[in-house]
This record gives sequence, C-alpha cells and structure tokens, in this order.
Amino acid sequence: MSVLMTMHVKADGAKVEQEDSSAMNAILDKAKQHGLIAHHFYAKGDEVLVVDEWPDEDSFQRFFESAPEIGDFMQRAGAAGPPDVSFWRHLDVGDDYPS
Repeated sequence: MSVLMTMHVKADGAKVEQEDSSAMNAILDKAKQHGLIAHHFYAKGDEVLVVDEWPDEDSFQRFFESAPEIGDFMQRAGAAGPPDVSFWRHLDVGDDYPS
C-alpha cells in the first residue's frame, strides 16, 4: 500500500510560486521516474508543506538522494534549515471519500 510523505520546512511560499516552472518540472519528472503518485505544495505564513504519495518510503528516499537540485530550490525559497520529512500509512477504517 502507498504512503504519504509530508515535508515541512520554514520557507517563503511566494518564492516557491515564483520558481521557474521548467526547473520544477524537471524535478517532477525525476520524481515520476522514481514512482511518484501525487504531489502538492501548501503554504501558511513562513511555512511550506509538501504532500506526496509514493509507492513506499524507499521510492521517495531513492528519488530524494538522486535530486540534489531540491536543496538548491529550497535555498532559493529561503529555507531556514533542513526539512522535516515524515511518512504516513493509510488507515483502512471504511470511510474514505471518494472511495
């Protein structure tokens, strides 16, 4: 079963939105090659949250280790320190929507 990966970092969401789309798409393409299922950015104040769905934790780790350009991107977004990465497993409690 797939996992959700959340990555929380102190950064400027406006700078993330201003990032060159070709650079963002290059990272996205690399992530897809490693199995990425879904990807979204969110922001609140000086915080940025990335929520991805991956087949498993190892797929994300292989991608992240192969993409040093993510660090460059985070610096341009004003990241203050390393990201906090967590993995979440789906709980099957019968109330998924849509199912």
